[in-house]
Order: sequence, then structure tokens, then C-alpha cells
Amino acid sequence: MTNSPVIVVGRQFGSGGRQLARLLARRLNLPYYDRELLRETASHMGFSPEVFAANDEKRPSLFRSLASHLYGVADNYGSTPMSRDEIYRQQGEVIREIADRGGCVIVGRSADYILRDHPGLVSIFLHAPLPWRIARIMERGDAATEHDAELLAHKIDSQREAFYNYFTPGMWGYAPTYHLSIDASKLDPEQAVDLILSYASQKNIDRD
Repeated sequence: MTNSPVIVVGRQFGSGGRQLARLLARRLNLPYYDRELLRETASHMGFSPEVFAANDEKRPSLFRSLASHLYGVADNYGSTPMSRDEIYRQQGEVIREIADRGGCVIVGRSADYILRDHPGLVSIFLHAPLPWRIARIMERGDAATEHDAELLAHKIDSQREAFYNYFTPGMWGYAPTYHLSIDASKLDPEQAVDLILSYASQKNIDRD
């Protein structure tokens, strides 16, 4: 590849999206952004990281309820600096600034839409059958039982879907929304990285 790609990884919960993104960043020697991006955005806006992280990939109605409960923010707070739309706009600015610095790997946060016009963008969606994800969720200690793991997967996927579909015209998890849609249960992480890098290389050649 003549230029470093900007790779964005969307993912179902339990599919190994962050693991894949870290492997990609390591193989390409590129910076990796996940919760670090939230902290940078929070600092950029003058908010504490904890407040911003509480709104991580949640649509406005969820954040409004949280802010009202924790900070006494009124329901009509949308015109204040705590507006979720304003937080999303600021997050978008940070994402674009990061991508403008050069190649990187970003997890989630609708960065694929925010960077849709970036010439180096490679957008990935990682998914897997629910039983496979349940086993992985339990293995990494996020839930003690299959029932709890399934509930957690549905809850977080629903939050991510609502966030993505609210802020973008695309559909979260819908294959045509992304450059590549990969079933994590069919490839080990290193094989998935090889596939993505092969595609990124060909995309760059085609563009040149």
C-alpha cells in the first residue's frame, strides 16, 4: 500500500472487534482508537472523561435520561453544551482530525460515516452467530451464564444500532453499508486481518 489506510471497525458485541482492530493497528504500525477517542473528545470539549464515556454509542434519548438523573439537566437541555448532538458533532471533528494526521484504526462511533469521503477509508463490520458470541462473552468474563451473556449482547447491540441509525442514513450491521462484512466465527483473527489488508491494498491500487 502506498498510503496508510484509515480502517474503521464496526462490530456486534462479543464478535472480537476490538481484538481485530488492535491486531490491524499492530500489523500496520498505526495508532488505535477506542475509548481513548472518547477521552480525547471529552477533553476537547472540556467535559470529564467519565461524563462523556457514559454516553458512549448511545442515542440522544438514553443520554438525556442519564444526564437528567445524574446532573439534574432538564429535558429541554438540547440547546445547552450538554446536547448529545453537539457531543456527536465534536466527536466527529476529533475523528476527522485524527484521520487527517494519517493512517489509523478506529473502533465504532459511526466513524465509517463521518469519514465516508476520506480516500483511505476501509470500513469493516464484524459479526458472528449469537451462540459463538455468547461463548466468547463468557470466556472473557463479561457474563457468568449463557442467559446473562445473551441479554448483554442484545442490549449492547441494540444501543449501538440505535446510535448508528440515529446519526447516519445507513443501517448498522447491514452489509451494503460497509466495504467488508466478516463473520468472525469463520476466520481466526489473523486470517481476518490478512483479508482486510488484502482488500485495503487492492482498494488503494484501484484508486491510484
